[in-house]
Amino acid sequence: MRKFIHKVKQHLEHTEPETHDAAFVVALESGPASRWGPFPNDNDWYRYRKQRGVNLGSWFVLERWISDSPFHGAASPAQSDLDIATGTHAQETLEHHWDTWITDADWAWLAEKGINTVRIPIGYYHICGADPSVLDGTDFANLAPIFAGAWARVTNALASAHRSGIGVLFDLHAAPGKQNADAHSGTSAPHPAFFAHPENMARTTHILAAFVAHLTAFARAHDPPLPNLVGVELLNEPQPGGHGAALKAWYRDAFRAVHAIDPGLPLYVGDAWCTDEYAGFLKAELEGGAARFVVLDHHLYRCFTSEDTAAPASEHARRLREGGEGTPQMFARVAGELEGAGGALVVGEWSAALNPGSLHGAGDERAAKREFVEAQLGLYARHCAGWFFWTYKKESGGDTGWSFRDAVDAGVFPVESSRRHAVGGVKDVGESESRRDLARDGALGEHSGYWQQFPGNYEHWRFAEGFTRGWDDAYLFASLAPSTRRGTYIEEIGFVGPWKKRRVSEHAAEKGGSNLWEFEHGFAQGLRAGGADLAA
Repeated sequence: MRKFIHKVKQHLEHTEPETHDAAFVVALESGPASRWGPFPNDNDWYRYRKQRGVNLGSWFVLERWISDSPFHGAASPAQSDLDIATGTHAQETLEHHWDTWITDADWAWLAEKGINTVRIPIGYYHICGADPSVLDGTDFANLAPIFAGAWARVTNALASAHRSGIGVLFDLHAAPGKQNADAHSGTSAPHPAFFAHPENMARTTHILAAFVAHLTAFARAHDPPLPNLVGVELLNEPQPGGHGAALKAWYRDAFRAVHAIDPGLPLYVGDAWCTDEYAGFLKAELEGGAARFVVLDHHLYRCFTSEDTAAPASEHARRLREGGEGTPQMFARVAGELEGAGGALVVGEWSAALNPGSLHGAGDERAAKREFVEAQLGLYARHCAGWFFWTYKKESGGDTGWSFRDAVDAGVFPVESSRRHAVGGVKDVGESESRRDLARDGALGEHSGYWQQFPGNYEHWRFAEGFTRGWDDAYLFASLAPSTRRGTYIEEIGFVGPWKKRRVSEHAAEKGGSNLWEFEHGFAQGLRAGGADLAA
């Protein structure tokens, strides 16, 4: 343990210019946060299940088009968190908003509608209540008294979500110097300085390490311990421009810093709208051993460009539904590449929003939007480990394109078909053994029959073992649900790549490392077959 603490401290002292407070050191001394017991455990149930989520937008990182009231006393141009903080009655305004935007009633409503995970955007300044040094040398350097109270609300969000069986993905939406030109990255400055000044990148690595250390320490110390932190997104929508190599180098540094604190914590990486490029980057990091559980985050919107405006809603839906179109092909390609390396793909932001031009001439706008949503849900179900609708709600009601609550209430979002209900509870794996063995024998016959035409040194028994393990895991995963969540919805493994990678590693340690591809192929087929049997 002393070696672990020394390693983390050495790394942070080497990569970060800031000092570390006593609370951070205490958090480090509690050791790796991922020691929750044998695999799989409660923590794994939250992290590996297919995520059906929403973004809790404008809770901590405020956006005026979502929640206007907090901006009434903001300094000009009144568009960002910094504008609110330098305006009038800032602390009172922010703390009132943090305490009222999301309440217990919201968590209960989300769980009832089948939402099992939320993505919560935060800024680095919301961490200052745990570690004041995160503000040093930044635009928020003198604003600690205004934001210090945010930390208690951030940790309470994790605890409140847990009471409803909801996982939490925290997303660093605003980094020092801002990583994109938008006001939701913390300030209203027109140009991002994150990449132009290397100290901002180093400072952000320290911020992420501090955040993970304090948050995981809170989760372990809570009574009961909180297993529902599903991951951390390192940086929302970075716009590197000509600094792509610097961004990738920074991601590697962030992987090392965060995994030194919690080796098992899933880390999410924005694709900077270069999906194939960053899928290749993550694949190389995974295969090279530099990354463990990493996830690529893609954001999909169809309402901003002139091409979006020109296409009718039905055409947008068709392009997402038909496998021969560009977007479905990209999803299939990237998801397959990542899964094979032990990673995964999620859509961290999407919506029902369409440009008015796309709805012009639509006889029934509600039906047109619903078709668009259903096409997206179908695409994500085929290729993604999860999705997060942007956003949960808006202060002004009635926006069925951007507000999940309004979309559900209006029938634009098909809650009833987006989740599988566990009618009569989850079946026991013992009841399915005869069906499993029959399915395994049939799959094994096809597998061995196919490879007979290619002479080689095979071990088809590995395929059979993989099939059995995959089938049993489909049932095992459903049974991991806490007692308070059973009998509502069927939960399934969504992060197949990382889960399969662990099972292959276990198999290799026990049975040797030859022909592991056969175990892997059998596992994938067994997992699909077991999931289908479970839902039947």
